Amino acid sequence: MTTARTEEDQGPPGIARVVVEIAGGREFDYRIPEHLSGKVRQGSRVVVPFNRTETTGYVTALLSESAYEERLKEIQSVVGEHPMLHAGMLELADWISEYYVCSRDAVLRSMMPAAVRRRKPGFIQRVFVSLARFPSPQDLEQLRRRAPRQARILEILKEQGSSQLGALLKKAGASRQSLRSLESKGLVRTTRRIAERDPWERELILPSAPPELMPQQKKALETIQDAIQGGEPRVVLLFGVTGSGKTEVYLRAIADVLQRGQGAIVLVPEISLTPQTVERFRSRFGDTVAVLHSGLSEGERHDEWHRLNRGDARIAIGARSALFAPVRNPGLIVVDEEHETTYKQEETPRYHARDVAVMRGRKEGCAVVLGSATPSLESYYNAARGKYRLVELPVRVDHRRMPAVRVVDMRIEAEKAGLRVISNELLEAARSRLERGEQVMLFLNRRGFASALICHRCGYTATCPDCSVSMTYHVEGPKLLCHLCGGEQKVPAKCPQCGDKAFRYAGVGTQRVEQVASKLFPGAVIQRMDSDSTTRKGAHRRILWDFRAGKINILVGTQMIAKGLDFPNVTLVGVIYADIMLHMPDFRAAERTFQLLTQVAGRAGRGELSGEVVVQTFTPYHPAIQAARSLNYRAFYDQEIEFRRELAYPPFTRLVCVRFRGESEPAVKETAERLKQVLEPELSGTIVSGPAPAPVARVRGKFRYQLLLRSRRIRTVCGVLKDVLSHFRSPKGIEVTVDVDPVSLL
Repeated sequence: MTTARTEEDQGPPGIARVVVEIAGGREFDYRIPEHLSGKVRQGSRVVVPFNRTETTGYVTALLSESAYEERLKEIQSVVGEHPMLHAGMLELADWISEYYVCSRDAVLRSMMPAAVRRRKPGFIQRVFVSLARFPSPQDLEQLRRRAPRQARILEILKEQGSSQLGALLKKAGASRQSLRSLESKGLVRTTRRIAERDPWERELILPSAPPELMPQQKKALETIQDAIQGGEPRVVLLFGVTGSGKTEVYLRAIADVLQRGQGAIVLVPEISLTPQTVERFRSRFGDTVAVLHSGLSEGERHDEWHRLNRGDARIAIGARSALFAPVRNPGLIVVDEEHETTYKQEETPRYHARDVAVMRGRKEGCAVVLGSATPSLESYYNAARGKYRLVELPVRVDHRRMPAVRVVDMRIEAEKAGLRVISNELLEAARSRLERGEQVMLFLNRRGFASALICHRCGYTATCPDCSVSMTYHVEGPKLLCHLCGGEQKVPAKCPQCGDKAFRYAGVGTQRVEQVASKLFPGAVIQRMDSDSTTRKGAHRRILWDFRAGKINILVGTQMIAKGLDFPNVTLVGVIYADIMLHMPDFRAAERTFQLLTQVAGRAGRGELSGEVVVQTFTPYHPAIQAARSLNYRAFYDQEIEFRRELAYPPFTRLVCVRFRGESEPAVKETAERLKQVLEPELSGTIVSGPAPAPVARVRGKFRYQLLLRSRRIRTVCGVLKDVLSHFRSPKGIEVTVDVDPVSLL
């Protein structure tokens, strides 16, 4: 029998229930020693003995007694001054663990950056200089004549109050000897204190004033404000065309939240979007904004997280993991571009940040805004049924025109002039725009130079030895690279099969587009932006700011450039091949294609100049291409939702993919079949498909099989899966994973 303590409980230190990190999320009771009384709180990270070692864990509850009281060990220490997880986050972790069928310790680890989880705080200390006494005018005048550098140090400190030692000496052009002289005179003092690492300290961000809102924006803001104040439902789907001013609505809503003494979280789908988003938010809200994403150094993430946990910052901005930011008393969570697949985590815990944001909002009583020009079918379906509020921004800011979209049939183009990377229509449009000093974006959602290296004589294709895919040819090196496992090979001098020295490059990647564009537009400055060209820290920011400054004429890129970016001088967007995702073996292929085309089209004509989009495709009459051509979301939704209804796919059912992976294909297949036999009797009313080989059947030397479950009762399915898998024994070397609401079935 255990009893939770209340605030009124008095008496000696009690007992803490701790979820131990190395124990698979299981909880154990520990005694709170006298010297830690008052320091151990719910959500505190503590060091505890476990078996013959010591480890860390999180306090989930404070108890007045325990059934194991006589055998309890004591907590050894508390990590940090503030609790790491508040009650709402602990409750959310339990929900994620149950819904996504994973251990609670895996969830808790994902909620905090690795730098924060270390046992010792990762703060750095620096020497700071401040005035020991205020110098008189006579002191300053005398120093200006005899020791001008010492006088300059005092002048800077009078202006700033205090300064970090290195920065002060650099600004004053002085040496340490000058500082020591001032110390000996009793004019300055030095102290060591924590110096926070600011990822934006070198950037000059000027304050901005809010612009006048359009009537449609005012209506959207009023709806969100009502949700913030407790109106139901508290989830708002902000469906606004590209360039309709969704970000300004977010900014106004967050200003309202801050006035109420609350905080906010803003999620963006890509790191590449973070610099532009942060710039806009910091120009409005200053240092109250903190940034959390994997593009920061560990030290920067550590310090930004603690700024939020202390309450020094009240707005968290970042990619998927920023959802777990320790924002105090959140009043609003914004999920921008809510349809993006990058919000889904592909490793355990396989959560979807959009859906967890809705659940965090429900548990903490705050409003959630899902924003998109191309909402996911699931979100729009929820809005159509009244589960979410729907607010629309149907026109661009200042009634700027949407870009004109032209579709080029590459079959006809190939018959006329052979297969080209850039069609004649796109070529002429780009030349015309560049001659007028305007900017162009060329989009292709495939990096590298060519998707395959093929011998034209015997048909040999360079394939990855560990994955069932062809190697991609990259010019830089040159090299062959597997985009699944990262495996790398030298480009062979001759065909390994027949010895012929002539190879053919099949398919097109961004490197080839960049090369072709350089030849067609010799006077233009061309920059490529994909995961190969942005490996160095700050590369995203540098490329985007150079493009905004007009230093780049043509930006070639993958989906990094397709979303959320706002460049007024971009008047032409060329989509090199619109079919790449369309024919994937995935029921969401059409939806992804429509979303990507609409989003990339939205980069054109966002300023005063009108824009146009040229879409090159081999399937011009596909419904997704035609809907994107007219930028008509409703037409696409009406057709696609009927297809989903007929085949019982989401949103009419919920999907769970159970994956099996191992080096022996027979063992993988046998394990999958055995689990299906155990599950089927427990899952009445559930459609069970498979097991079958995954579309990409082998990755990193391991064979992959999948079992698909479709059901209207997702919580029941998850509960059965968790219970069955806790007893199911798979052969050694066979990995079984569960992906609830998967975004990809490849």
